[in-house]
Amino acid sequence: MKHSEYKARAFAASSALKAEYDALEAEYQVMQMAIAARTKCKLTQQELARKIGTSQANISKLERGELNPSIAFLKRFAEACDMRLSITIG
Repeated sequence: MKHSEYKARAFAASSALKAEYDALEAEYQVMQMAIAARTKCKLTQQELARKIGTSQANISKLERGELNPSIAFLKRFAEACDMRLSITIG
């Protein structure tokens, strides 16, 4: 079973679970974008950490959703991957 199928079944069974998941959508987006950006620029967590002046543990925490990053941290992250930080509220 694919992850998307599992989520669909779980959400259909529990509206409370769906509401909690939706409440965390922004955090999930940051996690997914961080992983995608690091993967695209072909850096390990350790290499990225070194480039932005933090620890590998902080990169891991960011990718697991256990770190609440500042905008300055996210800007350094993007710059280390030769990208630009863009934030949208909508």
